[in-house]
Amino acid sequence: MADLSATTGTWAIDPTHSNIGFSVRHAMVAKVRGRFTDFAGTFVLDGANPAASTAEITIQTASIDTANADRDGHLKSADFFSVESNAVLSFTSTSVTQKGDDTFVVTGDLTLGEHTKSVDVEFEFNGTSTDPYGNARVGFEGEAEISRKDFGLNFNVALDTGGVLVGDAIKIVLDIEAIKQ
Repeated sequence: MADLSATTGTWAIDPTHSNIGFSVRHAMVAKVRGRFTDFAGTFVLDGANPAASTAEITIQTASIDTANADRDGHLKSADFFSVESNAVLSFTSTSVTQKGDDTFVVTGDLTLGEHTKSVDVEFEFNGTSTDPYGNARVGFEGEAEISRKDFGLNFNVALDTGGVLVGDAIKIVLDIEAIKQ
């Protein structure tokens, strides 16, 4: 069993050493990947009782980055995120379950505008360390899959060859490094 005692405390996500990314099927033949560049979050971890831990993350939807300015502009529009009225995507944990020595399922409410759905995010604990400046750090990698339609993201175009332009399943990938507060 992993020693989680060093994780107990309040942690703030270090956005310069973390990534919140995603991928979605495009034209039924490839995946488009992207990320959000403006986010913040905190965790209150209980190493002795992981089930008592909590997490909150907020993401600025206008910070979406797929390495293509035209596509990013379309994703910010009313066809997708409507960033002017849906500026924030948030996640608030409702439970934490330890699955293995260093794996956890964090269940929480993911909210975009008026749409809230319960989502399970499976995390792997990567360990703790102290950086050269004396800051305690903790790392986690997480993944989840959601339906974009559950969040009102319904835009699509039928393809002549069958199928649709944008897949429904969104894979979310989180690489999180946090600093003890």
